[in-house]
Amino acid sequence: MRKIINSPDHVVSEMMEGYISAYGRYYEKHPNVNGVILKQRRKDKVALVIGGGSGHEPMFSGFVGKGLADAAACGNIFASPDPNTVYETAKAVDQGKGVIFVYGCYAGDNLNFDMGEEFLNDDGIPTTHVRVWDDVASAPKERIEDRRGIAGDVFVVKIAGAACDAGLSLEEVTRVTKKARDNTKTIGVATAPAQLPGIDKPIFELPEGEIEYGMGLHGERGVLRTAWQDADVLVEKMYGQIMEDADLSAGDEVCVLVNGLGSTTITELAISYRKVKKLLDRDGIKVHDTDLNSYCTSQEMGGFSITLFKLDEELKKYYDMPCYCPFYAKGELTGAGIEEQEESAASIEEEPEFDENDIEAAKIVRSREGVLTELNAADARNMLIYIADKIIAKKPYLTEIDSAIGDGDHGIGMAGGMQKAKRKLLKMEDEKNVYAVFEAAGKAMLLSMGGASGVIFGSLYLAGAKGMESKSALRAGDLAAMERMSLAAIQERGKAEVGDKTMVDALVPAVEAMEAEHGKGLLEMLKAAEAAAAQGVEDTKKYQAKFGRAKSLMERAVGYQDAGATSVWLILQGMREFVEDKM
Repeated sequence: MRKIINSPDHVVSEMMEGYISAYGRYYEKHPNVNGVILKQRRKDKVALVIGGGSGHEPMFSGFVGKGLADAAACGNIFASPDPNTVYETAKAVDQGKGVIFVYGCYAGDNLNFDMGEEFLNDDGIPTTHVRVWDDVASAPKERIEDRRGIAGDVFVVKIAGAACDAGLSLEEVTRVTKKARDNTKTIGVATAPAQLPGIDKPIFELPEGEIEYGMGLHGERGVLRTAWQDADVLVEKMYGQIMEDADLSAGDEVCVLVNGLGSTTITELAISYRKVKKLLDRDGIKVHDTDLNSYCTSQEMGGFSITLFKLDEELKKYYDMPCYCPFYAKGELTGAGIEEQEESAASIEEEPEFDENDIEAAKIVRSREGVLTELNAADARNMLIYIADKIIAKKPYLTEIDSAIGDGDHGIGMAGGMQKAKRKLLKMEDEKNVYAVFEAAGKAMLLSMGGASGVIFGSLYLAGAKGMESKSALRAGDLAAMERMSLAAIQERGKAEVGDKTMVDALVPAVEAMEAEHGKGLLEMLKAAEAAAAQGVEDTKKYQAKFGRAKSLMERAVGYQDAGATSVWLILQGMREFVEDKM
């Protein structure tokens, strides 16, 4: 599919520039990160910051407005914003009353928003968060915290924005927002796949006459593939699954959203709502308000979702409060009275997620020919640059692996992060502290990549080196100890264990091999680690996913290798190749 873009590497920055230019009377862009900020914010209140990957427009940037969010932290296509974007965006709208974050429950968003909160807390800014997990198809009720956030974001953001504007405390805003989240249930189906800008293939293949049932907002595959069904049959099945999960009975009152996923027409949404309304009437459930629109999309994905939002008197009060943004309005506030601001914001040139014009491999220099027995700072720097070039070259391979059971963004995310690390490392020719080299590379990845990979793979380099006393060279035991500390930090933050189908499946056996073999020297240790990681990658094919976008596939993820584990193996392979002088 051809998309109306220039370069795939500039999609988000050019989209942001155009969006701010079009709606400059309402918004300004954060000068340093991809944050959309409301110009005329209500003062002396809790700040609401929402966010997630781009590609779902008008969610999230389009839900910044009066009575809605004060700002949105925007990541790259289908990837969460990095911690620095979260931090800087929230800091720009903090008014001394604290910040509440509302975002969908995805591994990358959870990790990056958590770290952004930590940065804010370090500055003395109190924060809370509410993760939206409205997708009833993505996990059973007893694992509700594993559910994804999809179109229910709309209702939760609406209530949170109203509660903030009503002047509630951070604690009370959080309570009301959690109540809204817990009363919001959604299920969706896909009739056609989405395609990432710049990628030749769609995220998944959907044969003619079939439907993906329970797909995610990022375009990942659903939990079940079924034969094509008429609208009434499909809606009744979807409604039934929501009702099995929701605490709804005769006399209750709901708001309804029938949300298109990108290419679904209003005609189709209206036909679907027609059946929803008949089923609600049959069950004696009142409808307070209805929306038929495409608010939470996945590029050009075909299909729709149904969301039921159960009201009580408190939630109805906040729902009925007026709000306005260019894509969503309720009540009497239409925006007509907003004072005219600048017609457009200044264009800001931003570094792309991944620059296809900057892929020339660097000239690698080693301190000596033959096998290295230790890594001094210069060697470590050149080794990490070599690994960066290796991962950049493997971008199509990693994209293909991730597309099988994920959303296909791992390759471009890893390549982009490695590109940023490489640029940082190229400026560190005079660095003598070997730990500082690893720390700089990890920090560059963590602050730039977004998605779960940014925090996890940034920590692979950063966590074991940060705070260590300066050292001129690392021997085998030092490197093993550093990676053990990195592994502990990664597992503490991500909670993954061996068997969960993540990068941990490759990293744990690799670190264990390093600890067992470090007495044999650097090369033998890295050979053992590489072999252990390769076996870990192979083992991931046997597992169901417990984390990330693939977790909703359950047994359908079996047979596919994990992209994160594959990246770990490639990194260790690069280390071994550099040390052995076989690049």
